Amino acid sequence: MGGIHLHYIVPGDDFTRAGEASADLKSRLKKLGVPPTAIRKVSIALYEGEINLAIHAGGGDIDVEITDDTVRMCLSDQGPGIADLSLAMSEGYSTAPDEVRSLGFGAGMGLPNMKKYSDEFDIQSTVGVGTTVNMAVSIA
Repeated sequence: MGGIHLHYIVPGDDFTRAGEASADLKSRLKKLGVPPTAIRKVSIALYEGEINLAIHAGGGDIDVEITDDTVRMCLSDQGPGIADLSLAMSEGYSTAPDEVRSLGFGAGMGLPNMKKYSDEFDIQSTVGVGTTVNMAVSIA
């Protein structure tokens, strides 16, 4: 398969477009014959990341690298950053505003699900600078 590189831009506060990257990647992985269990993991982890970019960061970028055995995803933003990463990783903790919650988002499962559905997970965040999340899912 070689290395396939993809780049997606997630607009901020546009929930009608959040999910486009994960849907596109899911379609591409199906065409490449990636096992359904791996596609499911990639789709869930990336969708949660897209929603977080839209809700909390004012948008951001996603870079994906697909190799013969791994899908690597890097999500980066220049949002407000996360002050307490351990608290943010707690299931149910959310800083989403009420209007976002009224749309069914912001339940505090985004980061925990990103970690749960990826085989490798790393998050780096600096308040006032932004956040970078690296995830990888094995597809071999």
